[in-house]
Amino acid sequence: ASPASGGGCPPAAGGGSVPVLFCFSVFARPSSVPHGSGYELLIQKFLSLYGDQIDVHRKFVVQLFAEEWSQYIDLPKGFLVSERCKVRLVPLQIQMTTLGNLTPSSTVFFCCDMQERFRPAIKYFGDIISVGQRLLQGARLLGIPVIVTEQYPKGLGSTVQEIDLTGAKLVLPKTKFSMVLPEVEAALAEIPGVRSVVLFGVETHVCIQQTALELIGRGLEVHIVADATSSRSMMDRMFALERLARTGIIVTTSEAILLQLVADKEHPKFKEIQNLIKASAPESGLLSKV
Repeated sequence: ASPASGGGCPPAAGGGSVPVLFCFSVFARPSSVPHGSGYELLIQKFLSLYGDQIDVHRKFVVQLFAEEWSQYIDLPKGFLVSERCKVRLVPLQIQMTTLGNLTPSSTVFFCCDMQERFRPAIKYFGDIISVGQRLLQGARLLGIPVIVTEQYPKGLGSTVQEIDLTGAKLVLPKTKFSMVLPEVEAALAEIPGVRSVVLFGVETHVCIQQTALELIGRGLEVHIVADATSSRSMMDRMFALERLARTGIIVTTSEAILLQLVADKEHPKFKEIQNLIKASAPESGLLSKV
């Protein structure tokens, strides 16, 4: 669908890019998007232009300037950019409440850098390996995609053998601390309707924190599994979790995640998920350090 009135300028021929004026608050920046871009690409462009000024915990409306009305109107349903136009991002007055609802069809698991060389340095590493493996088993049972990264595996080794990566959508080496690599962004774009990321691994104050902040900056809801993430220092871990919780990221536990995903005793996978939970390791003291 093309705009009912796109500003009175001639449409772009075929493919290529289309000039768009992006307005936010008192700012207006000319840019361009690929011909046929829709709502999601417009949002991504707003974030790339104004990301440092946008509060991702507010709800926004994208509006299009309509010549026939001489004012902005809410972006029409199914709108695709076909000609030069002017759009703006309008924050609503109320902040969104982060509900934290999880469904398997809209969730992805991120397993971050659970590697062999970290074993002697990370506090409670054996416990977070055990919980991480249980989460990945749950993901396989529920058909949830799993993305795994390994920080400089040439020097730090591969993911520990206790963690079974069978069926993982992506296993990537990285040097960047955040897991949000171009390949990861491409993989997320291939998953229809993804809304939530369940994140766990090491280290809480470095790779986990930087990944979580990048993900919420892209409009995704992030759940950090407290009993499956740790650091070398419990102080670093504690302050990272506190900081992330203040930004609207949900700090939770593996059992809460798994039971929220099945949601009902009548779920066909409930018994298998329940058996995973019953096999939980004894309390390690890790959660007392949250």
